[in-house]
Amino acid sequence: MSGGDDHREPVTVWEAQGEVEAQTIRAFLEGQGIPAAIRGEALRTVYGLTMDGLGKVEIQVPAELADEARDLLRRMEAGEFTLADDEDPDLG
Repeated sequence: MSGGDDHREPVTVWEAQGEVEAQTIRAFLEGQGIPAAIRGEALRTVYGLTMDGLGKVEIQVPAELADEARDLLRRMEAGEFTLADDEDPDLG
């Protein structure tokens, strides 16, 4: 693509090591209202390999939501979405 069409390409906002992490991050973003897709090395699903870059999985979102997704992921890593021990996740 060229010119003004580049903003339509999905943007990678996270690199996961394996399917479980990738699915967790995708679900987190989608739970926050950001559509996300998984793109990655086919070896991860065939052999379950996740060493030295094999099995690396990219989480991609629409370009116009990339900054918001990165902010949410930064906040997630900082522990802002952690439930207290006495909090019920079903009650919010």
